[in-house]
Amino acid sequence: MSKGILRVWQRNLDVYRQNWKISFMPPLLEPLLYLAAFGIGLSGLIGEVSYGSGKISYLAFIAPALLAINIMNNAFFENTYSSFVRMYYQKTFDAMMATPLSVEEIITGEIVWGATKSVIATAIMMVVLTFFNLIHYPTGLLLIPLAFCGGFAFGSMGMYFTGIVSHIELFNLPFFLFITPMFLFSGTFFPLEGMPPWAQVLATALPLTHLVDLTRGLCYGSFAKSFPLALGYLLLFSLVFYPLALNKMRRRLIK
Repeated sequence: MSKGILRVWQRNLDVYRQNWKISFMPPLLEPLLYLAAFGIGLSGLIGEVSYGSGKISYLAFIAPALLAINIMNNAFFENTYSSFVRMYYQKTFDAMMATPLSVEEIITGEIVWGATKSVIATAIMMVVLTFFNLIHYPTGLLLIPLAFCGGFAFGSMGMYFTGIVSHIELFNLPFFLFITPMFLFSGTFFPLEGMPPWAQVLATALPLTHLVDLTRGLCYGSFAKSFPLALGYLLLFSLVFYPLALNKMRRRLIK
């Protein structure tokens, strides 16, 4: 990591430290609310869920998915709304460009910070889920680097949209068209096997589906045959959207 990227990351970290108590609460309380509503309340109606070659409780089924959703939301939100505010309203990017920093360093630093937000939120959620004995260790520790990998992928996609939207209200479109469908249909709250074949094919094209598979494997302490494919998909997703984000933001910032 270059010094320029590190400086952008450090600037965002310094701002985060000023409001860390506010940022600390959502990843702490959100899993508790979901576990209470779905894991405890709905689990009594559903009972066990078929997963792999066995059956697990519904609580154990959705817990890893909540981690994956958390990774996606933190990085995507940070590199859409938050990055747009820094760019358009606060003029932070303009100030950075008046320094020796390059556009590539500024945008990469932003995306790396978005991935870091995913790591921080994941670590907080892991404490909660560990209390409920829903994470198997030591494989569960790999959730931390996975959070950075997933955060970089979704952060790159978020930064791409930041480079093309003209008004902050337009972020409602990618959230509605991409984030919400992934939230609902990526094997998060019900197994993909219960969906029609055509829907299963579409679900495999969603990056969150593969991130959910990875978080479940690490939480359960077992590596499925699809593990390398899922990890490769996330890396490929990053390799596609990262240069696209750089290109769009370069065009937007350099006029």
